[in-house]
Amino acid sequence: MKAGSGGRGGGTRPRGRRSERGRTGGVPGQSAVDEPRSFPREASALQLPEALEGRLRSGHPWVYRDHVPRSFNAKAGSFVRVQAGRFFGYALWDAESPIALRVFSQQQPPDSAWVKARVDEAWELRQRLLPAETDAFRLLFGEGDGLPGVVVDVYAGFAVLVRYSVALRQVADWVVEALEPRSEIRGVCERLSRRQEGTPTLSHLTGQVPPPLVMVREQGLSYEVDLESGQKTGLFLDHRDNRGYLRELTREKSVLNLFAYTGAFSVACAAGGASHVTSVDIAAPAVAAAERNFAHNGFAPQRHSAVAADVFEFLEESKRSGRMWEIVIADPPSFGSSRAELFGALRAYKKLHAAALAVLAPQGLYAAASCTAQVSADAFRETLAEGAARAGRRLTVVHEAAHAPDHPYAAGHLEGRYLKFVLARSLPVV
Repeated sequence: MKAGSGGRGGGTRPRGRRSERGRTGGVPGQSAVDEPRSFPREASALQLPEALEGRLRSGHPWVYRDHVPRSFNAKAGSFVRVQAGRFFGYALWDAESPIALRVFSQQQPPDSAWVKARVDEAWELRQRLLPAETDAFRLLFGEGDGLPGVVVDVYAGFAVLVRYSVALRQVADWVVEALEPRSEIRGVCERLSRRQEGTPTLSHLTGQVPPPLVMVREQGLSYEVDLESGQKTGLFLDHRDNRGYLRELTREKSVLNLFAYTGAFSVACAAGGASHVTSVDIAAPAVAAAERNFAHNGFAPQRHSAVAADVFEFLEESKRSGRMWEIVIADPPSFGSSRAELFGALRAYKKLHAAALAVLAPQGLYAAASCTAQVSADAFRETLAEGAARAGRRLTVVHEAAHAPDHPYAAGHLEGRYLKFVLARSLPVV
């Protein structure tokens, strides 16, 4: 996962509500005037700007620090009753994050029973959605499952928890309490979101201790997962359905997988009958894992080339030597973590698309993905068009998708829909 909840999004701050023109009261010649809205204020509730009412009522759980009175203070991790116009809710106070308040409930201050009910809801949904022969999935996706800032991924029965704030300690403990009695859960660990010198990135909490490499199944294919040192929590679970989609399109095709990481897309394409797959990643350990994942699935080693190299340098050299592939996949890490980095991210995507299309065979398929939350779907499509123009190609989009359904997002929290996946056909300019 290249982020999760709180992680693979910067939100748009709400603008003040525009005043609505009042209707005349039937007196001839009397003009309409705007009258300020007024709602009863609950003395015990923290008062937030009324402009936040609409988005909080629609399910957006974040309140930024500059919307909180400067004089307010509370114990980090405590639940605070808040009011914004007609909206009332219970939000977790964070003394350090730019997101000062995360709204959990409109009905009550959450406790262990309340959190267990959210975990049970999430578990039931995953059991309905998961494809056959799959034991790696996202159980909790933060805001989308009513537990803002908390992510839990499950790998062959081992649950890996990530919390995106120190203020979420109590909530995380309640999540562990809800998971511990489940017979399907072999053990629970916490993956620290920030590596600190001398601090392990994986902390065992309860149950069995996971082995250094956990073997998982995804739609009948086998992958090894490094829960401690791997990116995200070990495997990019959000792309599961996209891997399955490409698997159906690769028979007898040559495939280039850029930013391949441990080769999940590569293995899926080989399972679909690709004639040859080239996996490119700058990290040599990831490339070695991609080779092992090929072997885990019994594919002939001559069908796979694993290259440890800078992707842009590899593409430039391939262009010079005239190498081309019939399908090119580009799923880079995030090119920006804040709105201040948006321009640079868009520029990087345009450069990548142009370079990737230069080695794509005529009428080939280009699978491009973005996990940069600050880049909207529309903006990502624009980078594809610009990249195609630079490469002298004509692109037609044939398929678009987002993350797998075990990554649900709240209807009012569009930042939760971070992943963009576009399949396009490359044609000559006519």
